[in-house]
Amino acid sequence: MSGSIVETIIGAVVIAVAGFFLTYAYTSTGNRGLGGYALVAKFDKVDGLAIGGDVRMSGIKVGTVTGQSLDPESYRAVVNFTVDSSIKIPDDSAAKIASLGLLGGNYLALEPGGSDNMLKAGEEVRYTQGAVSLLDLIGQAIFSSTSGSGSGAKP
Repeated sequence: MSGSIVETIIGAVVIAVAGFFLTYAYTSTGNRGLGGYALVAKFDKVDGLAIGGDVRMSGIKVGTVTGQSLDPESYRAVVNFTVDSSIKIPDDSAAKIASLGLLGGNYLALEPGGSDNMLKAGEEVRYTQGAVSLLDLIGQAIFSSTSGSGSGAKP
């Protein structure tokens, strides 16, 4: 009987330590919701952009990607995201899918426009640029350099 009490106490300590680490990880990584207003953007391609991914402006996280879907009429990718309520986005701003690096994922980058009118909750960012595939760029470079070269000697 004394063995089961010791095992229960050790189990409780393990659960308490695990709870502490989960709480610490949650608060230190900045994954808390920013609780801002929702916006929408439509792209041709959103390769590598994940739900929960960052929305950044000038390299600073200002929001989170909250959803992705396919528009059945235009066959474009619809990205739903939130932006911190303290950040006002001009209505002529642009959104693009940017890369974190060669091996990293992608994030949604907002480039502010110059308009005096600001986007309101639920509105769409009209100017967008989809994801650029590194493999597509390499393929274009290879095929463009070989297409200009012939068999060598000309008559």
